Amino acid sequence: MQLTEQQGFNEALIQLSVLLYQIDGKVSLSEQDYVEQVMESLDWGSTICKEAFLNNAIHRARQAVDNNDCRAFMQELGEDLNQDAGKALDVAMELTAIDGERSEEETELLAYLTNRILAKSLTAQVV
Repeated sequence: MQLTEQQGFNEALIQLSVLLYQIDGKVSLSEQDYVEQVMESLDWGSTICKEAFLNNAIHRARQAVDNNDCRAFMQELGEDLNQDAGKALDVAMELTAIDGERSEEETELLAYLTNRILAKSLTAQVV
């Protein structure tokens, strides 16, 4: 099935969110609640229900963290995240700050997201 650009973005945003809340090894209730809020706000257009997609995203993100493949995982999401780079960055910033402080791992992934994955789209939005 061909995904719409919006659905591709939605799925990539969920996967990014799950990766970011797992990267520091501590999953807080506030982080999970925030991801649920983000998911509820999305206009879902897939034959796969959101919950099943989330379960798969959790599994994939956990593998990326365990195998130290987080940057490659983020690269895979790049094209879809760039559909709305501003929203992707807003969600990432909010999620990583929600438990009071950003871990070193969260900060590194945010920098990678901003400077490598979303940089061209974010710069184009400013101009």
